[in-house]
Amino acid sequence: MGGAVVDDEPSDVKAPDGGWGWAVLAGGFVITGFSYAFPKAVSVFFKELIREFGVGYSDCAWISSILLAMLYGTGPLCSVLVNKFGCRPVMMVGGLFASLGMILASLATSIIHIYLCTGVITGLGLALNFQPSLIMLNRYFSEKRPLANGLSAAGSPVALCCLSPLGQVLQYHYGWRGGFLILGGLLLNCCACGALMRPLVGPNKPQDEELQAVDQAEKKAKPQKKLLDFSVFKDRGFLIYAIAASIMVLGLFVPPVFMVSYAKEMGNEDTKSALLLTILGFVDIFARPTCGLIAGMKWVRPRCVYLFSFAILFNGITDVVSSQATDYPGLVVFCIFFGLSYGMVGALQFEVLMAIVGTKKFSSALGLVLLMEAIAVLVGPPGAGRLLDTTHNYMHVFLLAGCEVILASIVICLGNFLCIKKKPDEPEAHLENGAPAEMEKLNSLPEGGTTESEQPDGDISTVTVFVYGHSPVRRD
Repeated sequence: MGGAVVDDEPSDVKAPDGGWGWAVLAGGFVITGFSYAFPKAVSVFFKELIREFGVGYSDCAWISSILLAMLYGTGPLCSVLVNKFGCRPVMMVGGLFASLGMILASLATSIIHIYLCTGVITGLGLALNFQPSLIMLNRYFSEKRPLANGLSAAGSPVALCCLSPLGQVLQYHYGWRGGFLILGGLLLNCCACGALMRPLVGPNKPQDEELQAVDQAEKKAKPQKKLLDFSVFKDRGFLIYAIAASIMVLGLFVPPVFMVSYAKEMGNEDTKSALLLTILGFVDIFARPTCGLIAGMKWVRPRCVYLFSFAILFNGITDVVSSQATDYPGLVVFCIFFGLSYGMVGALQFEVLMAIVGTKKFSSALGLVLLMEAIAVLVGPPGAGRLLDTTHNYMHVFLLAGCEVILASIVICLGNFLCIKKKPDEPEAHLENGAPAEMEKLNSLPEGGTTESEQPDGDISTVTVFVYGHSPVRRD
């Protein structure tokens, strides 16, 4: 099963941008769907859990919050495990944990048991699947990476469209306990997705004995790879991204968690209320691949961070404006615009991070930024639930969430514009932050001379250096 293979990307292997990468993309599509849709989908069981255990909205909101906190907070642990054992075995073990947590939760006798089983165990299992799937996607795609990220991210709304109505049906026919048990069985599909994550293998080149001896000596002299690389904190682009993303997730996940309960509070029936998440997810399905296509355009890709900032701002304004909704049609309009903006954020967030830190440091950077976001995720929905219990008004919840998201867009836009720029005395400008695959090749270029590379049509042209957040610069 590849458990002995550490799928660290070989230096001489180019991302295939297709082939088995499409199978990896399919697996990532399913994993992303489970990882992001599950915390929202379990919200359809909140009414039953409140009735069963006699708790409030804020208590139930901790379930989704702990799930997301585990998904984010265990990022460094996932990075270490992936660098140690490889993506495939980590994902298959994670699938078992995700399933086991939901099965045990179906036997719970208190809300604390739900926290431990659904929140901690299932959350850990989903985390062990989510991060490796992103790492493998980054290794298999380079030129088509924005599109691949958009298609993979579309798994979240597709799963949400399916899991939310499914949760209502399961609750109606089998109760929340039977629903949790069946969902636990459904999560075993994560193991099958993990099996698709085949490591990239370098080509076998014929060599004489002397060359083989030199290669062996180089391998022995090569320093051992760090399981967690903290040098990413020296990157200003990474720091700005991490701070903005941490602020963003304070409010980003609040509206989907409370949407169903808000509709039920207005007097709408359960099925009609759950339909709102389906509408949101349906719009999100088309928003993510479309945004991925736009982000991959030649002019847009070097400026992808500004598109990401616009998507965050759009999402925050949608929350603020839609806090005034007073009827079901108003909530439908909100779900349409929220699904569009949420899809844009989902398609761009990891593409921007990949562009900032590059392929080699992406595993560590992803784990560390998810850890920083975990605290905000743990505070966001429960804090909104506490505000709801105090004010009994959903308007304040959506206003708070919108203001937090808008602040994040301001931080990443101004931070990039003011702090990440090419200075006149810095001829070598932040090469890792470029989007195209050619950036990886620049490390081996001689100093001072003109750089040339072969294009697909055989012509020779100067390599374009993309400076993060700014226009292409010719390196002559």
